[in-house]
This record gives sequence, C-alpha cells and structure tokens, in this order.
Amino acid sequence: MRTFCNKYSPEKIILIIVFSFSFCKIFAQNVTVKSPNQKIVINFYNTESGKWALKVYYDTKDEITEAIPSIDLGLMLSEDITFSDMKLLKATKPLLVKENYTMPHGKSSVRENIGHEVVCSFENKEKKKLDLIVRVYNDGIAFRYSISGKGTFTVKEELTSYSIDTAVTRWTQKWNPANEGLYTSAVGEKVQQEDWCYPALFKTKGNCWFLLHESALDRNYCGSKLSNKADKNTYKVTFPDQKDGRGQGQSEPTIFLPWKSPWRVIIIGNLNDIVASTLVDDVASPSVIKNTDWIKPGIVSWNYWSDNHGTKDFKTVCDFVDLAAAMDWPYTLLDWEWDAMGNGGNLDDALKYIHSKGIKSLIWYNSGGDHTWVPATPKDRMLTHENRMQEFAKLKKMGVAGVKIDFFESEKQDMIKYYLDILEDAASFNMMVYFHGCLVPRGWSRTYPNLMTYEAVRGAEWYNNGPEFTTTAPVHNTIMPFTRNVVGSMDYTPVTFTNSQYPHLTSYGHEIALSVLFESALQHFADRPEGYEKLPDAPKSFIKEVPSAWNQTLLLDGYPGKDVIIARRKDEDWYIGGINGENKEKREKVGFDFLDDNTKYKLVLIADGKHDQDFDVSYLTVDKMSSIDVKMLRRGGFVAKLSPLK
Repeated sequence: MRTFCNKYSPEKIILIIVFSFSFCKIFAQNVTVKSPNQKIVINFYNTESGKWALKVYYDTKDEITEAIPSIDLGLMLSEDITFSDMKLLKATKPLLVKENYTMPHGKSSVRENIGHEVVCSFENKEKKKLDLIVRVYNDGIAFRYSISGKGTFTVKEELTSYSIDTAVTRWTQKWNPANEGLYTSAVGEKVQQEDWCYPALFKTKGNCWFLLHESALDRNYCGSKLSNKADKNTYKVTFPDQKDGRGQGQSEPTIFLPWKSPWRVIIIGNLNDIVASTLVDDVASPSVIKNTDWIKPGIVSWNYWSDNHGTKDFKTVCDFVDLAAAMDWPYTLLDWEWDAMGNGGNLDDALKYIHSKGIKSLIWYNSGGDHTWVPATPKDRMLTHENRMQEFAKLKKMGVAGVKIDFFESEKQDMIKYYLDILEDAASFNMMVYFHGCLVPRGWSRTYPNLMTYEAVRGAEWYNNGPEFTTTAPVHNTIMPFTRNVVGSMDYTPVTFTNSQYPHLTSYGHEIALSVLFESALQHFADRPEGYEKLPDAPKSFIKEVPSAWNQTLLLDGYPGKDVIIARRKDEDWYIGGINGENKEKREKVGFDFLDDNTKYKLVLIADGKHDQDFDVSYLTVDKMSSIDVKMLRRGGFVAKLSPLK
C-alpha cells in the first residue's frame, strides 16, 4: 500500500511574501524571496499553462539582471503520478538559515553560509502533495523537492529545466561518464544541442555569472546531467543513459518516502563570487565523522604520468619515494599493477621502504564489477562490503593511509550507493579515499571529509592519451578554476616540467602556477624526479612548501579561456598563481589590497624568464597598498609567496 501524507487542507491559499526593497514593482505576483545581502531575488510564478516556475534576478548595483528567465519545476513518478500542473497550498514565512562549520581541506577552512529558506507546498490534480524547499543565499540559490508519507516509487522524469536567454554565453562540457572532456564557450547560433556535464557556467549581457550544479546526492537518487537537445536554450535535468556502466543498473531512480531530492544549486554573482563559493558544500549534510584529526591533506609523488606501468617496477617505486622524501612531501602513490610488482621487490618490500623514509603510502584499486570494461588489477577487492572490510583491515595493518579507486563509468543510483558505501566503510578504518574515472563532486567531502579529491577532469595524464592536449591545455587550464574546481577538489595531477608521451606548450611558469590555481586535498605532482631535481632553488623551494589545503581563496583577475590569477591563504602566508592561456604575451598588474593592514610582507615572485623553460625570480617588500607588474609569456604564468615580516 503506497500513501502520501495529506497534511494540508485543500482550500486555495494565496500568499505573497514581499521584502522591503526596490524591486517590488517588478514582482507584483506570487511568492518572492530575497538573499540576505539583497542581491539575489527569486520569484515563484504560475505560467499560462498552469505550471509553476522560478525566475531569478541579480542586482549588480549598476542594473537589475534577469539572470534566469524561467526554471520549470516538477516530477513524474510511477503509477501515473505527475507533479506539474499544481496548486499552491501554502508558503512558509522566510526562515533565516545560518550555519558555521569547518573543513580539514578545500578552498577555505572556516565556512559560513547565510540564507533565507521558504517552503512552498503544492497539490496536484490527484490531491498528492509536493513541497519545494528554496534557499536564497548571498552567493546563489538552492532548491529541492520533498515528499512526505510512505511508499516506494520510480521517478520516471524530473521536469526541472533552466531556460537561458539566447544572448547568454555558456561554457559547457559534452557529456561523458568520466567527466574528462573539454569545456567550450558558445552563444547564440553557435550553441550546440547535446547532453552536458556538470557544472555549467553562464554569463549574461551584464556582469552576472551563474554556475549550474547539484549537491547532497544520496542513495535515494541518481546523478543527473543537463540536456538542451529539445531546445538549445533550455537545459533540462536528465537521468543517466541506460548504456552507461555497460548497461548495469537502472537509469531511473527508485525513491523511498519520506524523500528529498538532491539540491539543485545555482551559484550566482561576479566571477570572484563563483570562484570563492562553497555553496555546493554548504547545502550538503554535515560530517558524519566526529574526529577528523587523522585526515591529512598533502602533496603526493606519482609515477604513472612518466611511466604508465611504473608501479610494476620496484626500483621506480623507490625513486618516487626518494623524491617525496627529498621534497618533504608526505605521500607517494602505488598506482595500478602494484600486485604485479617486480624488479627487486614486491608490495611488502615497497611499503617497508616507503615507511622507512617517513612517507605515507596511498594505493590504487579498480572499482571492479561488470560496470567497467577495464581489466587492470587489482580488481573486485572493493566491490562488496565484505571485500572492503577485509581489504581495509589488511591495509590498516600494513600502514596504508588511503585508497584511490578508479573506473566507475556510471552515475546511476546503484553506483551512487557504491560510492557512499566505500566512503563509509573506509571511514571506519580511518582510511582516506579519492575517486578516479568518476563523477564530479556533489558536496560529499563535507559529509565524508575522508573523501580527499576526485579526478573528473581532463588532466595531465591526457598528455599520454594523444596529441590533442598539447594544444588545448593552455586554454583548458584557464577554464577549470571557473568551472570544475569551483565545486570541489580536482585531481588534475599538475606541475610537470618534462614531457611525457606528448609535449607541453605551456611555460615552466605556467606549470608551477597550477600548484596554486588547482585545489586538491591530495595534490599529485606528476613529473619524474629529474623534472623537480633540476629546478633552480626558488621554484624548487616553492613546490616543496606549497600547501594543498587552504584557509581562504580569492580571484584577483581573469576570464575563462583567457587568463586567471588566484590568491590563496594558508595561515599567515599568501600564495598567488597566475596563467595566460592565450598565444600572446601579457603584462598583468597584481595588487595586494587583500593583505592585512599595517603589515609588511616579503614577496618571492617566480615569473616567466626569457623563454618557456626559464624563470625570473625577484624578492620585494610589499604591503596592501603595493602592486607589481608581472610579465606572462604566451601560455605562460607565475607564482608568488607573501609572508609577513616579523
């Protein structure tokens, strides 16, 4: 017997929530909610067809921008239950949502989110009830569906869709299960009609930017993507393809009441608001791990990029252990084929050598099962709860600190359950986790802070996959801080000065800047040992010291596809990274107005030298009133470190 809770009376309630603000003439209808800082406004309205939708406005101070003209709402469930043509029964008074929490890693350590929440209760033609929970924060909005009662249903279709003005520029990545494609920008007639990965970035004619994503995905739903195949200017939330994961699992999720959907998240503001936002984490569930002292971010030496079968060779493994020790990095990774290690030692020998050098070990696994075509071993050791508990117990005894698990290839509901089961089982052994060949972050690192990073990016390993990345990487690298890396840690495996199977066009200054620009709690520096050993003293010292977790993040300048400069703070020190994605030399003026008042800082600037493989190092004393001019070669870059003078 399947029933819905019928807690509201059926009579029609007309409710208008109006805040005292200058937009009231625009919104002479229905329900309106405004962010605490007064910049973001949502209007609920009833369309001519009787369906409910949201309209989003953004106040840039110079003008009021209609950021998203319409967000259509609704669900279609099994048993012919449709939430589309609905009647508004009730809307709650705005509730102030204010929360503070800390994170052991990420773009900022202390988080504060503040917003207004309104719950609108609707009734469909069959008298079934659906709640829409809407929050308007200072850096965006989030909304989710909620159904009370008891029962089990299949969601046949989610009707959520975002209508975008044709003049809006968009940066999107064509859908692929590994989320490892390139972002392209398009506007007007150049917009293609495809399925698209999250997140997707948009810019209106004014200075309003917004990023579409989702958060708080749990076992009671599947991952989704965006599709504008039906209408090039309407991006509809769409379920996974049935063919994903070799056809294993169902693309339509099964829900168990009471139920809440994932949050549909829209980060809104200027580009600094986008880059600095933690909204995807903010709306996720709080940590289930009480003691996080064992969760330690850090730099990792990694042998796969320079030698795709490096972990099969004990001597290669030892070389990368020695590299980590020489560079004061805490970790080294044993990648695939560690179970076939030879040339002087096996896994036990490798772990003994790693730990004798004071380095912590991380180890790779194939996710296994029929969902992946990849036969690489070890395989299937993570597939069931029993397998995992046995393997984690063994790894704990062997002194392994974390696991890298690869090749998921699907975002269907069964795979979402698998991801979360891994995180929970690993946490019971104080085991850190990171995913490769996987989905993009969905806020899980807040709930399970032992989740350190995800791949889900076209990263440096694509220099091994073909010649394309040689030419596309410079522009691609300038887009990632505004898109993929906004929503969570990104294991790009950066900072490579030598060449792998296909060469770089980026300068050494560009490569070292990626250590700051790209945030990943476990940051794999992918070059071979000699790539770092041959560096001059200043850049070598920089990559020895650069953190992988941050207290604060600021965008100083940039535009996706052109260039980007980001400042990140760790304790009292600031680190700046900047890159040029274009084929022309640039000079950038970098100011320091973010520094503390009445404090002098020592600045170490490592910029492009006379050619791509040359550095120009300078030392200055600056304060918050200072600025510097920095040269970036074509496809160049720079880093800087600022430390307060005592």
